[in-house]
Amino acid sequence: MSAIPPHLSYTRDHEWFSDGVVGITAFAASALGDVVHVQLPEIGTLVTAGQPCGEIESTKSVSDLLAPADGVVVSVNPLIVTEPGVVNDDPYRRGWLFTLRLTGAVPELLDAAAYAALVG
Repeated sequence: MSAIPPHLSYTRDHEWFSDGVVGITAFAASALGDVVHVQLPEIGTLVTAGQPCGEIESTKSVSDLLAPADGVVVSVNPLIVTEPGVVNDDPYRRGWLFTLRLTGAVPELLDAAAYAALVG
């Protein structure tokens, strides 16, 4: 598993969040196995913190993608549609999933140290 970037915030459900950008952590990508399909929310979709807004399908399972904050989806990563495996290869840079325009306060998220403690 790659290092946990210190500049990001994390949910207990293994999403990362920074300046409106959303992705899943390397821990989550590793646990999922090879990602073969990602269903992202459509641009303009209103998402609610902690609620499903998409799905990530791997060779092992299908998992809900949960929104880390309340907001409106303003962009999605087109690379994920054509190359979903980039989520496994580079989850913190090229493997970002979508961006949000926040519509409320960001819920309490974990810093890198707290997330590292969570995942052991």
